[in-house]
Amino acid sequence: MKQKIVMKVHMSCQKCRTESLKLVAKADGVSFVGLEGAEKDKVVVIGEGVDAVKLATSLRNKVGHTELISVAEQK
Repeated sequence: MKQKIVMKVHMSCQKCRTESLKLVAKADGVSFVGLEGAEKDKVVVIGEGVDAVKLATSLRNKVGHTELISVAEQK
């Protein structure tokens, strides 16, 4: 089952954006990573078998405040 995970991450600079995308891309089961929102502060992850809570915790530890917005099944 593919799922779409959207997280809002506090990213104050380009280095933070790069670090968050690298971290998410390394996760198991991830097939797509992108940025959304007017300020490019939402990280969108599409994949199969991705643990959303573990991913959000990793982002909190490495980048900063992370808020899990939605987890939905992707068709």
